[in-house]
Amino acid sequence: MRINVAQGPAIPLSPWANRQLQAFAALTGSPRLSKIDGATLLGERASHGGYTIGGQVSAGNGGSRLLKTRDGGWFALTLMRAEDRELLPALFMDVGLDIHDDTAIASAVALHTCADLVARGRDLGLPVASADEIPVSAPVQKLADGMTRPRKESHRPLVIDLSSIWAGPLTGHLLWLAGAEVVKVESPARPDLIRYDDPATFDLINQGKANIAVDLNSKPQKSGLIDLICRADFVIESSRPRALQHLGIDADALVAEVPGLVWLTITGHGASGEAANWVGIGNDCAVAGGLSRALAHATGEIGYVGDAIADPLTGIVAALEGWRAYKTGQARRIGFAMSAITAQALHEERAHDPAALEADLHRWGAARGQSFPQVARRPTSAPARALGADNARYLPEAALC
Repeated sequence: MRINVAQGPAIPLSPWANRQLQAFAALTGSPRLSKIDGATLLGERASHGGYTIGGQVSAGNGGSRLLKTRDGGWFALTLMRAEDRELLPALFMDVGLDIHDDTAIASAVALHTCADLVARGRDLGLPVASADEIPVSAPVQKLADGMTRPRKESHRPLVIDLSSIWAGPLTGHLLWLAGAEVVKVESPARPDLIRYDDPATFDLINQGKANIAVDLNSKPQKSGLIDLICRADFVIESSRPRALQHLGIDADALVAEVPGLVWLTITGHGASGEAANWVGIGNDCAVAGGLSRALAHATGEIGYVGDAIADPLTGIVAALEGWRAYKTGQARRIGFAMSAITAQALHEERAHDPAALEADLHRWGAARGQSFPQVARRPTSAPARALGADNARYLPEAALC
């Protein structure tokens, strides 16, 4: 594997990510996978976006902040959507709060305990976390099993990618690099957010994927999507249970019915129990996984580590575990919890080389305000397809309706 030497402080946990990528490349035998490394996948979005290391403000657009609570805890609050800000009066129990004033929000946080804010925020559907929580789910969880499907060695797996933004699409991208045929599914009304907000990243991790636009309010199109899933080897999704139910998709039933189908469910905090309904995004999930607290222990100053680092860590793990399941031939649904994967990576890296991890955390803390590590941009070898460009190929009957 070619190791990309980043200019600037190493992103902590990039060596761990690199080892997972090495394992995936060895498992698949893909020469394309052998050419990428952990430093690149964890840092390329921030490097090419011109991000700076923001300390208690997340990289990029600063959509996530670490704020001190009444009891001295650190509360991570991510506000990426307008509807998230509209929930802040309920979160803080203050109808007069100016939801666009970051100073007022920080003052409101200081009036509450961290545990209360996390509990209430998750009930409201906000992406929140505590720097001192312990993930409640396993990093990787087997959710359902089904029947076995024999495959020839020459079989090219078909992947249906229902996910969006980073972790799930990165999983699909890595499977594509391993040789799979990948079909990205988007809603014509609500396409993948980064298609227009971050086209450079979108093009990189969705290159080579076919694209279908599916109106799930259309029975023919929904039926066409289910038929496509029934022919697939993999499905990638990152929806909460209610969203899947609303779409009329029963993942466990499909795994039971379709021999050999590997269904990858990517979540913030877990795919079962109460945690399945918690919203999680890369930055706050990394906080929940203990990475910000590890930085504070190493440097005395708390802050965000990496760029939404739980996303690429999870994307790598999901691709690796998904391929392992695929090679058994047995249908299986697997859940991935981003906060727990971050915690696992931190624990394993600390056991593997504690001195190196400590040094990386120190350098990261000292680089606050500096540019993110610069890594060479990976070349694209295929275009990212336009929204719905391949409907006629993959949904021919639905496309006529």
